[in-house]
Amino acid sequence: MADEVGLDKVTLAALAERLGVRQPSLYKHMDSLAGLHRSVAIQSQRELGEVLARATVGRSGAGAIHAMSHAYRNWALVHPGRYVASNAVPEPGDIENEAVALEVVQIVADVLTSYRLGGDDAIDAIRAFRSALHGFVSYEASGGFALSADIDRSFERLINGFIIALAHWSEVVDATSADSSE
Repeated sequence: MADEVGLDKVTLAALAERLGVRQPSLYKHMDSLAGLHRSVAIQSQRELGEVLARATVGRSGAGAIHAMSHAYRNWALVHPGRYVASNAVPEPGDIENEAVALEVVQIVADVLTSYRLGGDDAIDAIRAFRSALHGFVSYEASGGFALSADIDRSFERLINGFIIALAHWSEVVDATSADSSE
C-alpha cells in the first residue's frame, strides 16, 4: 500500500478500508499509526538489506559497489513507499529498529572494506556513499532529472566517480587538513 499511494497516505483508516475491516480491529495488531509506520520501516530496511546482501555476494571492490548501487537504485524505484520508510530514523532506544538500520549500514561497510579504510575515513566513506545513492534516487523518483542526458549514464558516472574517489580517500582528507593549517 505504501508503494501504491505513498507512505504519508498510509493511515489506519485507509489500511482498514483496504483490508475490509473496521479500524478498531487493527488495534489488535498495532497500537498506533506511528507503530504501523515503524513496522513498515523495519520490514523495509530488512528487505533493502537482503537485496543489497544478495547483490554483493561473491563480489568485492568496484564490482561489489556497482552491484550494490544498482540493487539499491532498482529496489528504491520499484518500492517508493517502502524506500521512504527505510530511511526513517529510528526513535532513540528503539533497539529492534536501530539494529535493523545498522545491518544495512554494515552491508555498505563490508563492501567498502576492500578499500582498507578505517575509523573516521570508513565512516566518511559510508556516509558519502549512502548520501550519493539516496540523493540520486530521490531526485530520480521525484522527476528531478528533467535534462536530456541519459539518467543511467549519469548514475554510472556517479558510481564510477565514487569508486575513483575511494582509491584516494585518505589522500583527500590529508590534503584538506594541510590546506586548513596554512
